[in-house]
Amino acid sequence: MEGEQVILKSTANEQRRRFKRICVFCGSRVGYKSVFGDAALELGKLLVERKIDLVYGGGSVGLMGLISQTVFNGGCHVLGTKTNLILVFFSVFVLYRVIPKALLPHEISGETVGQLKTVADMHQRKSEMEKHADAFIALPGGYGTMEELLEMITWSQLGIHDKPVGVLNVDGYYNSLLDLFDKGVDEGFIDSSARHILVIANTAEDLLKKMEDYEPVHDKVAPRQSWEEDLLLESTQSGEALGS
Repeated sequence: MEGEQVILKSTANEQRRRFKRICVFCGSRVGYKSVFGDAALELGKLLVERKIDLVYGGGSVGLMGLISQTVFNGGCHVLGTKTNLILVFFSVFVLYRVIPKALLPHEISGETVGQLKTVADMHQRKSEMEKHADAFIALPGGYGTMEELLEMITWSQLGIHDKPVGVLNVDGYYNSLLDLFDKGVDEGFIDSSARHILVIANTAEDLLKKMEDYEPVHDKVAPRQSWEEDLLLESTQSGEALGS
């Protein structure tokens, strides 16, 4: 009986640590309400408690700065180089920052936090963040945050990934956007099963619990293997072109 309890506790702990790295999309501003900053700090502390590494857009200002600094201050040790960043140990956190070169003067200010990877453009930025994350969370933010969120939802619908995509709906910030999604279902532009791609909660703890339980129920446009094969073929062809 005691052995069964140990196994159950171990299983529960593994479930809580399902995510090794979470990508967080959020604003490079803090917004007018203190609750937005509070939510970023709460999420950052929760990531530290659960030993979850942070992948984010690279800025050290606004909500991005708050969550990255919180995770960094939670006993984090940054390991890796620009070409080999994912060196993770049981008690080590890695802040993985991805930012286009053109945005360096505009987004990076103050103390540098975490490992920085410079990429060519915004598309590569999202691709790198998707590749290194096990799940995605959107805090309040502007056009960029919403665009990143929508692209991860779209990639899930297409079958490019099957990772949870969550929204931390702080103070109802995303209510209007969620209503628009419902309108899309009502008007026949969004499949009802695809509406459930997005995981929604008002607190960080509730959101992580829901994301841990997430299982895709929507029909994917194409299987993930097809996308991976296309990417491999494109990479091979690019290499051959460079070598010719």
